[in-house]
Order: sequence, then C-alpha cells, then structure tokens
Amino acid sequence: MHFIDQAKVIVKAGKGGDGIVSFRREKFVPAGGPSGGNGGKGGSIIFQADNNLQTLLDFKFNREIVAKDGARGGPNKRSGASGEDKIVKVPCGTEISDLNTGIILGDLVKNKEKIIIARGGRGGLGNAHFLSNQNRAPEFCIDGRGGEIWEIKLELKLIAEVGIIGLPNAGKSTLISILSSASPKIANYPFTTLVPNLGVVRKLDGNGCLFADIPGLISGAAEGIGLGHDFLRHIERTKILIHLIDIASENPLTDYQVIEEELDKYGNGLIKKERIIALTKIELVKKEYLKIITKKLENLSNKKVFAISSSLRKGLSQLLSEVWQKL
Repeated sequence: MHFIDQAKVIVKAGKGGDGIVSFRREKFVPAGGPSGGNGGKGGSIIFQADNNLQTLLDFKFNREIVAKDGARGGPNKRSGASGEDKIVKVPCGTEISDLNTGIILGDLVKNKEKIIIARGGRGGLGNAHFLSNQNRAPEFCIDGRGGEIWEIKLELKLIAEVGIIGLPNAGKSTLISILSSASPKIANYPFTTLVPNLGVVRKLDGNGCLFADIPGLISGAAEGIGLGHDFLRHIERTKILIHLIDIASENPLTDYQVIEEELDKYGNGLIKKERIIALTKIELVKKEYLKIITKKLENLSNKKVFAISSSLRKGLSQLLSEVWQKL
C-alpha cells in the first residue's frame, strides 16, 4: 500500500432542480390553477472519517468529486427528487482546507465523524408556489441554484499518542519494531524510512497505545529540506515525543540541538510538547563515554536522559515506564 498524506481535490455539489410552469388540465375543469412543482435539492458532498483507512491514495487518481443534481419539478405540484448526497471517506486525522485561502474547513479526528464540505443547491420554485389573490395564474418559475464548488486540500495528520523523532539512522525504526508488531524497513543508512510507521505498544493494563516512527529529520527540515518537512505534521497530534539520539554519531549534543531547532522553527506548538530524550546504540561505546555524554546532555536539555539499546533490549522497560507516567 502506498502512503499518500496530501491530496488536492475539486468538489462540486449538485445543482438544485428547476421549478416548472404547469397548469391543471382536467376534463370539466376549464380554469385549472397553476400546478408546477418545485425542483429537488442538489446533493451535498460530505466527508466522513473512517478508521479502516490509513492513506489518501484514492484521491491520487480521483481529483474531482461530484454529487448528483436535484430533479426538476413535475406537474400536479409534484416536487422533484433531491440529488443523492456523496459520502467521501477519509482516514481519521484528515484536515480539510480551502486550497486558495488556506482556511480550515474541517478536521476529522473521530471515527464516523462527518462534515459537509460542499452544500447542494436549493431547488427552484414552480409556478404553483406563486399563486396568490393578486395573481391567480402565475406564468413564471424559478430555476434551481448551483451547488457549491470548492478546491480543497486534504492533509493526513496521523493520530498517535507517542511520536518517535530523531536524525536519520538514529534507531527509530528499530525501536518501534522491538516495542510493537510493526515491521518497518531497517538498514544502516540514512532515510531508510520514507513514510511514517505506526505500531501498537501494549500498556501494563493491556490497552494499546499507538506509536509513530517519523522519518528522519535533518537541519532545515522546517524549510522543506530532506524528508522531514512533509512529515512534521504527523507529530502535531501526539501527546509525547521520544527524541532518539545516536550516541555513536560524531557529535550527539549537536544532533540534539538540530532537532530541537527544527521543532521550534516548524511551530504549531511542537516545541512545547512533552519530550523524552534517549541515547541509542549504547552497545557501541564505552561506559565512561556514555556517562560523560549523558551528563552533558542532561545539562543541555535540563531533562533526564535515558540510555537504551534496542538490539540488546536494554533500558526499554525504563523508557516505557516514563512514557506511561507522562501519558
């Protein structure tokens, strides 16, 4: 399955059906009155969240969504049928905005949550509607109104309680694969992970907690450099961030500062989120060096720093215990 988290779509609600001009025609009723019926309402376009969906792939090939028009009115004051509403299902966490202004039209978070994005046009009025004491035989009607048309942008923001962030090759995918049943691609080179990976981690009470492994960020990610800019949105909804730092890198302290700066530059409250810092791949360095870097990082971040090895499964229980306490 291809992961698509952005799409641009044109939505067109249905036009209202036209009213008609008609007069009652019956034997022995020479002066039948107006009987033109009203047109039906145009169909609306309704977006609905569906937790069985994980991608916006369907919109890669379907760039225009159209609802049905209302039917025109009929004789004998018969109203036209309303156009059928078009239900469009999207993954939970989909934000819908106007493509031209950026104004947010809706944010579908809960399963089966709905929002009308384009309203169908109102049905027209037949001449029977205009019967009055002053006009006993109106010979005019009103056409149905056009439905709303929007150019919209869909953005999927994953709904995970815990986001795992860090520079490329910091051990994010390895950690989520050990803690959950997720099976991300893992290799010893940068940008192995090209899409967010989700994994369910079981709490002590047996309930599941959704973790998201975010593709590696680099300096300048907030300005669109590398892969991070496209995926920073996926940690906007998280409650906690686990910041992984490769202790075997050339400068772990600089690595920490790079990510912190990118969170601050991106905005949207990311820098204010609760963060847990963990040094990874501790099996690759000596204990003395680990102590020195841990102390320096704690002084720099003003936070407790955890030391873990996903491959050896060291320090993971302490890390998870901290996560459960902060959730």
